[in-house]
Amino acid sequence: MLLTPQPSLVEQAYEALLGEIADGTLASNTHLVQELLAERYGVSRQPIQQALLLLKTDGLVQDAGRRGLVVAPLDMQMMRDRYEVRAALDALAAPLAARRCAASPDVAARTRHEGERILAAGLSAVSGGAIKAMIAHDVAFHAFIYGASGNPVIGPTAEVHWRFLRRVMGEVLRRSEPPHSIWRQHRDILDAIIAGDAEAAEARTLNHVRGAAARLAATAGFGTAEHP
Repeated sequence: MLLTPQPSLVEQAYEALLGEIADGTLASNTHLVQELLAERYGVSRQPIQQALLLLKTDGLVQDAGRRGLVVAPLDMQMMRDRYEVRAALDALAAPLAARRCAASPDVAARTRHEGERILAAGLSAVSGGAIKAMIAHDVAFHAFIYGASGNPVIGPTAEVHWRFLRRVMGEVLRRSEPPHSIWRQHRDILDAIIAGDAEAAEARTLNHVRGAAARLAATAGFGTAEHP
């Protein structure tokens, strides 16, 4: 009998808290009371405590003196730093994925099929105005590119930065117009990858990430961001 891995209570609590921070349910400076959160999620205090410590390590929660822990305000410099790292990782993954497609029609066909599925789901979320779903599908698209690269290290390396970027995306999505242009850019990146054009895949990916960083910074009220 094979055992199926299940998320631990700490992982579930972490994801629940991160999701509510990202979609604005838990806004900046919200006091995070372990007892109330444990009751809210139907678990003991221990997984909540451990999840909050992980969120603190990720820069999403911070100490507030006697108040204990609160949701951290958005940090412009941290956002820029993480977008710099993300740009490097995405610009590595996209051309690798394109070269794999160029080398194998079967890989290209599978990449097209999965990519089209994610694009359709993302556009549906945008049309429905579902912020949580928009964030989830955006993250899924880039995770898909990391996987398509064939380099198993890229995805886990990027994941820690996406935890923070999910929160930034949620802040912006609540204040801006539906991001149809973002999904057009995703389409352009996917087309370059499927065509096996590594140079175009890298260039489109860098433009996408740099534009997103500038747009997110401006929309979130930080002023004009420099390209990472």
